[in-house]
Amino acid sequence: MVIGVLQFELVIPGSQSLKDKRRVVRSFKDRVHREHQVSIAEVGSLDHPRLALLGAAVVSGDAAHANSVLDKVIAKARDLPDAHLGSAMREVLHGSALDWSPGDEEAERSGAPPWSESEAEEAAEQARRAADDWIRTRSDRT
Repeated sequence: MVIGVLQFELVIPGSQSLKDKRRVVRSFKDRVHREHQVSIAEVGSLDHPRLALLGAAVVSGDAAHANSVLDKVIAKARDLPDAHLGSAMREVLHGSALDWSPGDEEAERSGAPPWSESEAEEAAEQARRAADDWIRTRSDRT
């Protein structure tokens, strides 16, 4: 399992209020989530009308895919007409989602997965939540 994490700033020079900022940030977050299936949230500088600190996370089985998705998020941020990209930090975490040891030889021979589809979906959702929590923890340190 690979978790790609991206933390970046959007500078919104034309914003006069938090409402102006919210319009730009919400539109960007919705578009990125819809088009790239990433978890994305505003994680810092919440009270600053011209600066938004965002975090995005993607869970994948392949580091190249995770990096590609994060590259697309950065490209979208660079292309925003109402904001420009400030600093950005990316980290790709590698690890096994489950410490699974073979036990059911019959299931192994049949090629059946060691978990049900609902268990796999639940594990993926837990990984997404863990990535979101990790982003929030990292942003609290800055």
